[in-house]
Amino acid sequence: MKLKQTLSIVGISAITTLSVVFAYDYFFNKKNKNTYGGQVPGRIPGNYVLTGMNDGSNPPGYADFTAPSQVALPAVVHIKTKTNAKKINNNLPRLKNDPFSDFFDDDIFNQFFGGGRINIIPEQKASGSGVIISEDGFIVTNNHVIENADEITVTLNNKKTYKAKVIGSDPSYDLAVIKIEEVGLPYLIYGNSDNVKIGQWVLAIGYPLNLETTVTAGIVSAKARSLGLNKDKSGNPGGAVESFIQTDAAVNMGNSGGALIDTDGKLIGINSAIASPTGYYSGYSYAIPVNIAKKVVDDIIKFGTVQRGYLGIQFGNVSDMSDDQKSSLGIPNDAYEGIYAIDVPKDGGAFDAGIKKGDKIQQINGVNVSNGGELQEQVSRYKPGDKIPVTVLRNNAPLTVTVTLKNKAGTYDIVKSETSFDLLGADFITLDSKKALQYDVSGGVIVKKIKQGALYDQTRMKDGFIILKVNETTVNTVDELRTAIGNEKNIVISGFYPGYDGLYEYPIVLNK
Repeated sequence: MKLKQTLSIVGISAITTLSVVFAYDYFFNKKNKNTYGGQVPGRIPGNYVLTGMNDGSNPPGYADFTAPSQVALPAVVHIKTKTNAKKINNNLPRLKNDPFSDFFDDDIFNQFFGGGRINIIPEQKASGSGVIISEDGFIVTNNHVIENADEITVTLNNKKTYKAKVIGSDPSYDLAVIKIEEVGLPYLIYGNSDNVKIGQWVLAIGYPLNLETTVTAGIVSAKARSLGLNKDKSGNPGGAVESFIQTDAAVNMGNSGGALIDTDGKLIGINSAIASPTGYYSGYSYAIPVNIAKKVVDDIIKFGTVQRGYLGIQFGNVSDMSDDQKSSLGIPNDAYEGIYAIDVPKDGGAFDAGIKKGDKIQQINGVNVSNGGELQEQVSRYKPGDKIPVTVLRNNAPLTVTVTLKNKAGTYDIVKSETSFDLLGADFITLDSKKALQYDVSGGVIVKKIKQGALYDQTRMKDGFIILKVNETTVNTVDELRTAIGNEKNIVISGFYPGYDGLYEYPIVLNK
């Protein structure tokens, strides 16, 4: 009897306990299931299902970057530059028979009467990083690392040092190619920056703050960032190309031109800039996508300059437009994302293809674009004469047209690299023989119009100056001027101003 009573009591207790648990779950949890604001255990949201991250294929653990670091370290170099001291001639012409000229020599006259004098810019040294991209010594870096340098020294990870020469550069992309004379070098294989995903691990490798090779790790924070840092050769930021990969890998001064690699050790970007109020790393860094760099490098090596194709539109992000601007372009006021054609010049490829103001640019060669950085990145991969399909949205209907890209001059021709003569930045005409006789000279070259270039940046030369010599070589025609300059980097231009006393000399440094 006692055993039966005991079993009966145990059974009743178990049933009672289960009933209480069931009742609690049924009445309390059921009541709160529809109002619970957090996550339901065991329920997998769609974004995890689509990426396959819910099947246990990505087990927890720590990241090991040993292998990609070992691959990349020998192929990232330290670049040191030296810019020689420069003379800048600030002399202005002095009128003939000026009454003051008889009382003062040139230096005193210039100081007291605003003529100026030769200023000296002291020698400058700087450093950065670069990435070897071929076994025979081609190296990609940033344009701002080597710009205006008179000497470039490259030091490998194994401490071997070489003198380098500039093959070509382009400030619009902030990229440059230099070369050292060596064979059998380690180099980085190009990855595919189109495949880079936000959140993936990346490594930044370079020589920050004059330290030895340094590796930092982070994740990709964003893509197609445009910061307004780059400028084209004329100093116009509107002509620059920016579509940065943003990361949180630590990058400092000296990292510029170094490698951004993925965990397979492949090059996916060239580190270029940091976002910092102090000039030092404070959270974000930016790299030029390798798919842009590849095109720039190939063009520089093959043609000496970048073959850049232009779509022929002025574009703008709708998020930056006022309601009045939207209305003038026929853009709906409720449009809040996307990129639109603000202007379509008649001499551009887009106009010829039928693109109109107010069209929303949706795709370039089948690739979706939603901001200026993405558009520039896609167009920058093509050269003048290339035909690419462009899809626009007009009156809420998609329209695909084929645009033949043009160069900056509005033609389909291959662009030639600039010569030292081109870098002067001026229009020249040969001095007329009658004028030469009047001035009692055998000939010369008139500086008709000074534009953007070395003459504008480094001298106070005025329009109308007549060039007689370049480095003591007499020049009587424009062709002779071009020949005398040749590939010289340091030149002295001598000549006079009609109606003014004396000969003037202008020392100039020409950097390609």
